[in-house]
Amino acid sequence: MFKILDRYIMKKFLGTFFYSLVLLISIIIVFDIQEKLDDFIEKKAPFEAILFDYYLNFAPYYANMFMFLFIFISVIFFTSKLAGNSEIIAILSAGISFRRMLVPYFESAAILAALSFFLSAYVIPPATDIRLKFENIYIKGTYVNDSKNIHRQTSPDTFIYMQNYVTTSNVGYKFSWEKFDGNILKEKLMSDFIVWDSIHNKWTINNYYIRYFNGDSDSVVTGRKMDTTLAILPKDFNQRLNQIETLTSPELHEYIDEQRMRGSDNIEAFLVESYKRIAFPFACFILTLIGVTLSCKKVRGGIGINLGVGLALSFSYILFMQVFCEFAKGSSLPPLLAVWIPNIIYTIIGVVLYFKAPK
Repeated sequence: MFKILDRYIMKKFLGTFFYSLVLLISIIIVFDIQEKLDDFIEKKAPFEAILFDYYLNFAPYYANMFMFLFIFISVIFFTSKLAGNSEIIAILSAGISFRRMLVPYFESAAILAALSFFLSAYVIPPATDIRLKFENIYIKGTYVNDSKNIHRQTSPDTFIYMQNYVTTSNVGYKFSWEKFDGNILKEKLMSDFIVWDSIHNKWTINNYYIRYFNGDSDSVVTGRKMDTTLAILPKDFNQRLNQIETLTSPELHEYIDEQRMRGSDNIEAFLVESYKRIAFPFACFILTLIGVTLSCKKVRGGIGINLGVGLALSFSYILFMQVFCEFAKGSSLPPLLAVWIPNIIYTIIGVVLYFKAPK
């Protein structure tokens, strides 16, 4: 009997979820085509590129984004129908405990959580990379970095500075390079500008002088041009912030380790993205628990009341997740704690609702 019940609930759960999600993504794509059609025509985007480079990679990104909302809606929708048809009363009357009834719900949530993690960690990053390249060519145009006074720590004892960097020509102006021994400055290079040599994959430093600090015997070396390698590349300046999402989880962890090795302290956005890929799939279980406990009781108003309360809770949950993630990027709040705070709060809500649910 348990296997029949499990299959029945999982079929209802997953069937409702995938049907509603496909319907939503289809609607989003229709509206997106309407919005971007003028750009496609004006910039003569090939049909194959629109279909395969953009929308084929557009769908998994937004499917994963709205997954948690539709898990909640799906659970409330079909569980309210079960309650309205007195099927939950029959299940409980047959001697099946409420806790046991939750098993197929959580099995379904585990499938969706694993799918969400796999998508966000391995599928969506390369797909997003292709989609962003398409947007840069046919929608947004080439990205131009307008940052001023760029400071970077390329290793624990080395710092660089540029007054500004032009991404279209890969030229950095008023460049300086400093090397320390502990807190003591040992070398300082200053240059009018540096240029990236794409043929030899090196930087060309123009009109430079280098000062070596050796106590009482400081020395200076000058020159017009020098080729060298630096622990920075043009792609470090060409990236928009959302290109963090183009790194798979192994690549993201490698990048974070590299930045820590360099002594950089500006990695909050990368840490948040890394923690999100674990914390967000956990939301599948939380929203499933809240959805079941809210909708398992037959109410006079039908599923409308349950859907209304459920939507309010799910939207507030998603809002909390986004707010705390953005807050962690520019505050002293640890990124790991910021990402998990919404999960902690709504887990408590789910547990309270569980104990109040009719058994």
